[in-house]
Amino acid sequence: MAVVINPINPVAFSVFGLPVRWYALAYIAGFVIGYYLVKYLTKKDDAQIHLDKKQMDDLLTYVVMGVIIGGRLGYVLFYNLQFFIEYPLEIFALWHGGMSFHGGFIGVVCSTLLFAKKYKFPDKSSLRNALRILDVMAVAAPIGLFFGRIANFINMEVMGRATDSRFGIIFNGIPEYQYPRHPSPLYEAGCEGILLFIIMWLLYTKTKFNRTPGAIGGLLCVFYAIFRIFCEQFRQPDVQIGFLTSWGLTMGQLLSGVMFIVGLSVFVYSIRQNKIK
Repeated sequence: MAVVINPINPVAFSVFGLPVRWYALAYIAGFVIGYYLVKYLTKKDDAQIHLDKKQMDDLLTYVVMGVIIGGRLGYVLFYNLQFFIEYPLEIFALWHGGMSFHGGFIGVVCSTLLFAKKYKFPDKSSLRNALRILDVMAVAAPIGLFFGRIANFINMEVMGRATDSRFGIIFNGIPEYQYPRHPSPLYEAGCEGILLFIIMWLLYTKTKFNRTPGAIGGLLCVFYAIFRIFCEQFRQPDVQIGFLTSWGLTMGQLLSGVMFIVGLSVFVYSIRQNKIK
């Protein structure tokens, strides 16, 4: 039997009449907690790269810009290009929604490379320094994913496909959700958020992969891709795209498949480089 729940107001509270949405709070929570976790990991004696306060603050700025710019452009290019060609000014209307994780991920990688070029670290290779930073951020990334998926659920967006299972959700009073649907954002919060964080934490703290620049970051791509491809089995594809093939391939699965290959390649490259040295 499906679970019937009342919709949650997407506006958490207002400040001087201006609405503050749960989605914005999710981003803030992800950035703040991620900041302190990265700070903690880079302060440890055995850390492969150390960042002082100025560098941490600067890195946060780079990451925020990478997430916002990359996430938005990723959505424009991967999910709704025709619409934005017709209405180009809508690209800047972030409050209307529309962010892509894969685009945001690319944005963070690019911004981290720029950050690593800016500062002089003991290792003169900016690529290796960027990979070390990305390895640390790979531990924090699932935290932001968790909060983001919870916000998706509150906003009743990227919801799941129709189902007759007991896990189905009905939002009381919402016409398009008067039949049971998989709460796919909660599935993703569990897999891409909680479970992925546990895996990344254990890989970084309990294995020697953190000594190999790029290994942890590559494994983040691999595990995220696996979880995303699985969860997409329950998620309703975007209406403007639908399924890409007759057998049900979604854009999220396609992009995650590419991410899996890239992540595995980076992991193998990192391990081989470490052996050579």
